[in-house]
Amino acid sequence: MSNITGLTRGGDEWTPTFVTALDDETCIGCGRCFKVCPRNVFDLEEREPDDDDDCDDVMSVMVIADANDCIGCSSCARVCPKNCHTHEPMAAA
Repeated sequence: MSNITGLTRGGDEWTPTFVTALDDETCIGCGRCFKVCPRNVFDLEEREPDDDDDCDDVMSVMVIADANDCIGCSSCARVCPKNCHTHEPMAAA
């Protein structure tokens, strides 16, 4: 089965990779992926600290709000300082 492909402006074949997961254990909630995403795939969510955390502050992490709106540009992965995003190509129908 083949994957969805497209062409770059220069005519080269390109295979988009779509976001499938975001590791909330390594996410620092910086919001870079949220800011760079042209389709509002991500949202910032507050998370209570774990019992073994020393701080009482509420933490914020990014979550995937609408994976179906991802266009496969992988901009989020390129700006993430913690490599939290997982991407995969999508099979053509």
